[in-house]
Amino acid sequence: MMNHDVAPLSVLYIGGTGTISASCVRLSVETGMTVSVLNRGRNSAGRDLPESVIGITGDVTDDESLLAALGEQRFDVVVNFLSFDAEDAERMVRLFTGRTKHYVHISTASLYGKPVLMTPIDESTQLHNRFTEYSRKKLDAEHVLNRAYAEQAFPVTIVRPSHTYDDANPPLPGGWTVFERIARGDEMVVHGDGTSLWTLTHAEDFAQGLVGLLGNPRAIGEAFHITGDETYTWDQIYTLIADALEVEARLVHIPSEMISVAAPDWFWSELLTGDLTHSAVFDNSKLRRFVPGFNPRLTFHRAVLRMVQWRQANPETTQADAATDAIFDRLVEGYHKASEVYAALAPRDE
Repeated sequence: MMNHDVAPLSVLYIGGTGTISASCVRLSVETGMTVSVLNRGRNSAGRDLPESVIGITGDVTDDESLLAALGEQRFDVVVNFLSFDAEDAERMVRLFTGRTKHYVHISTASLYGKPVLMTPIDESTQLHNRFTEYSRKKLDAEHVLNRAYAEQAFPVTIVRPSHTYDDANPPLPGGWTVFERIARGDEMVVHGDGTSLWTLTHAEDFAQGLVGLLGNPRAIGEAFHITGDETYTWDQIYTLIADALEVEARLVHIPSEMISVAAPDWFWSELLTGDLTHSAVFDNSKLRRFVPGFNPRLTFHRAVLRMVQWRQANPETTQADAATDAIFDRLVEGYHKASEVYAALAPRDE
C-alpha cells in the first residue's frame, strides 16, 4: 500500500460500503483520518470497515433525513459516491455549503467522448456520451458543480473512476455469473472481437489517488481521473479468469450492437455499446502531479486470484444470477444460429 503522510482530517463518506468507497474508507483510516460513513445502514456485499469508522444512518436522497443525520456536524472533507445527476448536485451544493472545506464528487470516466479520437485519454479529452444515459446525467452533475465553483467558490473536486473493481465485485458484464459460466465450462460471450484495449483498476489502487487528494486546496476546482496503468484485451481478461479457475475459456464473440438487439433491457447492453466496446487507455500524469506517490500495485492476473478466493469464501453472494445466465444462453444460441447463416453464404463447389 502506498505510504501517505498522516493526515488528521475529518472525512465524511456518503456511501462507504461500495465497490470503490470501502477501500477508500479503509485507507483514510490507515492515514490517520477521522472517518464517518453515511448511508442507509446496508452492506449487502459484506465488505469489512475498520471499527473506528463512525456510522451515520440517513437517506441521502431526502433532505430532512440527511440533515437530521448530520445535525450540526462539519467536516474537513466530504466525499460523495451517491450523486448521479444535476438535481443531486444542486442539492449537495445547497446542503454542504459552509459544512465542508472540500467536497469531492465521484463522477465517471465513461463521460469521455466515445469513440476516443486520441489516446491516451487525459482530462482534456472531450466530454460527451451520446450512447449512455448514466454518463450524460453524470456530466450534467459536473456542469452544476463547476458552475457552483465558478460563481460561489464551492470547494469541489471532481474525480472520475473508470472500470473499478474489488474482490467482491468482478469487473465483468454479468458479474459473478461470468465466473460461474466459465467454471462450468459453458461458452462465454465476449463483446466485439475481444481485441479492444480496456483499463481495469482495483479499488485499493483507486484509493491511493483519492485519499492523496483529500484536503488539498490545490485540487479544488480541478477534475481528475484515477485509473490503473495496465490495459488488457477483453479476451485476455476472460482468459485470465479461466486460468485462475483452472479451466479452459470457451469464448464466443458477438458485435456489441447485436447484444443490444437481443437483450435491449439488460443493464449492460447500453454500457457495452456506449463505453466498453471502445478502447480506453488513460494518462494519469495530472493525478501524479497532485499525488506524487500514486503507484498502482495490483495487476489483474494477481487480483483475479483474490476474486476466486472471495468466491470460495462467500458462496451466498457470488452465485450466478438466473436471469443473467438466461441472457447469456440466448446470446450464445444466437451466435451459433448466425454462424449457420453465414456458413450457408459461403460459395460451394459446382
